[in-house]
Amino acid sequence: MQQYHISKQNSFYAIGISYQKADAETRGLFSLDTLAINNLLLQAKSSGMQELLVTSTCNRTEVYGFAQHPYQLIQLLCGNSKGTVESFQEVGYVLKNYEAIDHLFRVGTGLDSQILGDFEIISQLKKGFSTSKEHQLTNHFMERLINSVIQASKRIKNETELSSGATSVSFASVQYILRNVENVSEKNILLFGTGKIGRNTCENLVKHTTNKHITLINRTKDKAERIAGKFDLVVKDHGDLQAEIRKSDVLIVATGAQHPTITKALLHVNKPLLILDLSIPKNVSEDVEENEHVALVHLDHLSRMTDETLEKRKAYIPKAETIIEEVKSEFIQWLETRKFAPTIQALKHKLSAIKEAELNFQRKKMSDFNDQQAEIISDRIIQKITTHFANHLKADKAASDESLELIKKMFQLEVES
Repeated sequence: MQQYHISKQNSFYAIGISYQKADAETRGLFSLDTLAINNLLLQAKSSGMQELLVTSTCNRTEVYGFAQHPYQLIQLLCGNSKGTVESFQEVGYVLKNYEAIDHLFRVGTGLDSQILGDFEIISQLKKGFSTSKEHQLTNHFMERLINSVIQASKRIKNETELSSGATSVSFASVQYILRNVENVSEKNILLFGTGKIGRNTCENLVKHTTNKHITLINRTKDKAERIAGKFDLVVKDHGDLQAEIRKSDVLIVATGAQHPTITKALLHVNKPLLILDLSIPKNVSEDVEENEHVALVHLDHLSRMTDETLEKRKAYIPKAETIIEEVKSEFIQWLETRKFAPTIQALKHKLSAIKEAELNFQRKKMSDFNDQQAEIISDRIIQKITTHFANHLKADKAASDESLELIKKMFQLEVES
């Protein structure tokens, strides 16, 4: 595949940190909440950037966009998170043009997920694109790219079993509970936080444990009540958190805050309590383990779990990669066409101007000049010429840059990038 700059002035970059090189604590430093993402996009727009996509999940925080240098994107990330440039240099990654495109396809289709086949990231990408669109930081390139990733994701779900069953942190947490808590259906389970991971965890708890003792607490009570109504569960006020923890055998924390919401000071327990922290950054302070009755498990541990289902999914990776290549090749073909489009359009305008000048000349010389026929014939000739040039550029990709420059020089074209 030919490597060329997607933009003459800028290149397309993907910069970020993920579970592959950064532990949960480090990922927490680089995580971005909704306010931070909006601030980052505002700063990007004020600096002259025209397209940018940001996503921040428990597995990764990434920024995709066009820039003269990736350091511009790294500065935006570090300037709106607790991460530092020095730390990014140790655990972060920078991908350019085709590598960045390929990475986004693998992320959006679950191949680069911490749990293979976890497709929750695709909704995060959709949300990120929608937010960028609200800030007018999207263009045809970004929209086509995201839609292509969504298309590949859908095909992989429909044509393979890479996502068969539940493959997510929320499911892994329930698996852990089933394996490590005896008589789980009789235990008191408290779910603190009802964001997306909290909702999915709740659904998996109800489905797999047949437990009738699940309580929900959320800072915004009506959100918890909406979920509880769906599953016929108990909802308590945020002020009851400490008392409910004391009653619980299992505490699942999915609050998504930027600081610990559960600390040693909240825990006054004198019986075994299993705490699962599904948050990035960590929302459970490590000092809780100073209580001898408490066992703390973080999502990084859950994500390392393997079972027969996940092993079976690995067999579908080649098929998924084939689908990605098919969809990606269609995108690249579209991208290459866009590369030629400005020159072909400029050539068409130039030939049209030559046509008009020649027709005006012939009108003056010929008394029986047929305008209608002349327009039809000349327009068809222009179309055939421009199509011929376009086909040549597509066919000879290796020399396309040289051919483009030659066409511009021959016809003295001024082409907008």
